[in-house]
Amino acid sequence: MKVNRMEAFSDGVLAIIITIMVLELKIPEGHNWSALVELGPKFLSYAVSFVYVGIYWNNHHHLLHMVRTMNGKLMWLNLLLLFCLSLVPFSTAWMGESSFAATPTALYGIVLLLAAISYKLLQNAILQQHASGSAIAGAMGGDVKGMISPILYLTAIGTAYLNAWVSCFFFVLVAAIWFVPDQRIERALRKRAE
Repeated sequence: MKVNRMEAFSDGVLAIIITIMVLELKIPEGHNWSALVELGPKFLSYAVSFVYVGIYWNNHHHLLHMVRTMNGKLMWLNLLLLFCLSLVPFSTAWMGESSFAATPTALYGIVLLLAAISYKLLQNAILQQHASGSAIAGAMGGDVKGMISPILYLTAIGTAYLNAWVSCFFFVLVAAIWFVPDQRIERALRKRAE
């Protein structure tokens, strides 16, 4: 199998995830602005999750450019990532529906943590295809964002029962850290092509 086939499959799954999330936003019963205000928590949880799925889509695209040889390990790790991300619509809907109650907010953090771990496993498996002194390995070696994110997710999970809005702050903080696409892979690929 070629990597573009796995990328196309992943793109389709991520598109379905976003579609499922938006379908959870139901049309309000009222016909004025206050009816929309009642949807605030649902829309906020949707917006944050949309950004997260977009971040994963963007970084996943860049990550797959590093694949030299497709193998079963990469396919299963990619499926693990997609499985974790497929839980985002459920946790998003529950968190929004509950107006950010403690347990749904903690579950949302757990889902994001699992997605981060599965992404890191996929990234490490792809890095194993490159020599330790290669431009790709050098570019991905100091992954500060990848090391900080799980700590922030664990903090968000822990604070969900103290104050769910503090947890949400950490979710938004991680999204803000990752919002600007990681340029290290692009630079390394350009350097390798020269």
